Amino acid sequence: MVKNIMIVGVGGQGALLASKTLGQVLLDAGFDVKVSEVHGMSQRGGSVVTYVRYGDKVYSPIVDKGEADFIVSFELLEAARYTEYLKADGQIVVNTQKIDPMPVITGAAEYPEDLVRTMTKAGIKVDAIDCLTLAEEAGTAKAVNIVLMGRLSRYMDFPVDAWMTAIEKLVKPQFLEVNKKAFMLGRGE
Repeated sequence: MVKNIMIVGVGGQGALLASKTLGQVLLDAGFDVKVSEVHGMSQRGGSVVTYVRYGDKVYSPIVDKGEADFIVSFELLEAARYTEYLKADGQIVVNTQKIDPMPVITGAAEYPEDLVRTMTKAGIKVDAIDCLTLAEEAGTAKAVNIVLMGRLSRYMDFPVDAWMTAIEKLVKPQFLEVNKKAFMLGRGE
């Protein structure tokens, strides 16, 4: 059986490291893993999407509408934008940070209010967490991605050690302790 995870956000937030960390955990556990490239305006603050699929045998890296077991989102509006990709019993893990998209910045649109409540009312399971505050508590605002991975890890059957090993493989030594702390804060431990 194949599991599907979408990582969505805004360019420059660290979606690539998040997807690599998740992919490393899955590979180390012996799964066939397909990670799509980051799609979107990743260098310009635009919307970005990465698909991570794993199982005994995975043939395509793409997640279609209604197939995502998890949506991990760096930003509230991005989570709301991709809800149609979530399975009926799927889970959203979202950073409560708001980053205004260009139409809001230019005054052409307003940022929607109460997105968590709106998604919850629609029957979606939402775990909203202030990842930015936790990342800053760990030592750097840049660790939002690893805080999100920590939160996601609560829903997945992999030991904390597996996640720590992946972080050790992917993060430069000088940033290792900050990222490990960010992971544990995201996990709530």
